[in-house]
Amino acid sequence: MAARIPTRRIQRALNKLRHELPRGRSLAELRIVAEGDRIVVSDGTTAWNPESGQLSMDFAVRDLATRAAPIARRTAEAARRAEGDFDAKGWYELGLELEAVAPVEARDAYRRALELDAHHADAHVNLGRLLHEQGLVEEAERHYRQALRDSPDHATAAFNLAIALEDLDRPADAIEAYRAALSTDPRLADAHYNVARLYEKVGKKAAALRHLSTYRRLAGEP
Repeated sequence: MAARIPTRRIQRALNKLRHELPRGRSLAELRIVAEGDRIVVSDGTTAWNPESGQLSMDFAVRDLATRAAPIARRTAEAARRAEGDFDAKGWYELGLELEAVAPVEARDAYRRALELDAHHADAHVNLGRLLHEQGLVEEAERHYRQALRDSPDHATAAFNLAIALEDLDRPADAIEAYRAALSTDPRLADAHYNVARLYEKVGKKAAALRHLSTYRRLAGEP
């Protein structure tokens, strides 16, 4: 049966997957498959549907992205032509739609959002993440820090900052950033795991074990 899935739903599914993937994983490693109007994701051993949980198989992530990208780019171009009608929220939401299929246009949308509202913390975080993925880690760090200046309790900004600091080989600063993320959201399992790993590296074994234990509890491990 041919899949009949609206492009907007494909974009939302891809964007959701990008946020849910563990660090170091890529959409290219997954398959998104379709049966009728249902979307299912498979990593080769597990299959899941980010919308309904139902199983199906048909086509790969890059095929979905290829299908959605031209429409996404036309949407971005139309937005640029009518930019006077867009406020910061509008550009931010457009960036969300574009991330998975047109990251260059998504970065442009987030930058336009920040031109209109320099204190839009979520736009700073998302732009920082896209820059980070592009390898522009120091520029990403600046956006994460600006997000935290504007929204000190932004756990995602602190978590992303910690990852950037790790990539910049600044483990002590990364530990502080993970601790800031956990002070806002103590249930961030990945932050507990990452900070446990860093504590282990610097010889603070008791702290490492404490965070690893918390990670295992939150992740449901025995």
